[in-house]
Amino acid sequence: MKLEIDCIKGRLLILLRFLTQKNCRMKKYFNVPIEFDKVKFDRVIQSTISSGGKGYVCAIESNNLTVANTNSMFKQVINHALINHCDGSVLAKIVGKIHHQPFESMTGTAVFMQYIKRRRYRHYFLGNTPEILQGLRDNLCKIDPQIAAMPFEALPFRAVEDFDYEGIAQLINEANPDLIWVSLGAPKQELFMSLLAPYLNRGILFGVGAAFNFKAGVGSVKRAPLCMRKLRLEWLYRAFEQPQKNVPRYWRFIKILPQLIKEEKQKVKRETGKV
Repeated sequence: MKLEIDCIKGRLLILLRFLTQKNCRMKKYFNVPIEFDKVKFDRVIQSTISSGGKGYVCAIESNNLTVANTNSMFKQVINHALINHCDGSVLAKIVGKIHHQPFESMTGTAVFMQYIKRRRYRHYFLGNTPEILQGLRDNLCKIDPQIAAMPFEALPFRAVEDFDYEGIAQLINEANPDLIWVSLGAPKQELFMSLLAPYLNRGILFGVGAAFNFKAGVGSVKRAPLCMRKLRLEWLYRAFEQPQKNVPRYWRFIKILPQLIKEEKQKVKRETGKV
């Protein structure tokens, strides 16, 4: 798949200057950094908010993992995130089995709702459609009435290199949020966040994809039933829900997975002397 990544090299100097800032030290799994410790994850977020810092957070699932392992520039974007979390229960299970650890995923929706429910942050909601954003505002206000006065901004449909990042950042800086939630879908939202972050004064960008759709209560995209999630079958539900989009993504992941597993097992053997 030809990514927009190949079209944004003119912005790389700005990006690389931003990427020299300190990010969280994370262990790499399948060649990308992921933090499975939920306490440490939250500590990094709280510390960054308290210090007035900035950065972006990537949700690592099969699609992002595939792109990162086939496109070196996208891997750079993932590697220089403030912190990343695993947004795939099957992925967490595979990694945990290789490393003999009881790893669990933290879905983008779970992370999103965790910080919404605390009712103490200034939020900025960015991306998706006006219909979804209105439904999202209505539902989130039931949890935190203060959200009614917070910004919800749709974005035009365009290539990632064509956004007015300075203009978008100006609006965000005026609102001075703690957390900026971005719903553009992966891997576009990760590229978007990495290009927007240098222009921000402060605040943490989160790529949450379909979490807006799931919590808006409107539109055709719904989350898998709880019974399927408990069986780690959410991927299957999404494959049937949006086959043209998701089936090719899953197939690309399946094709590279055997080699990733082989390399990860070799790494564990080198580090521990056993598999």
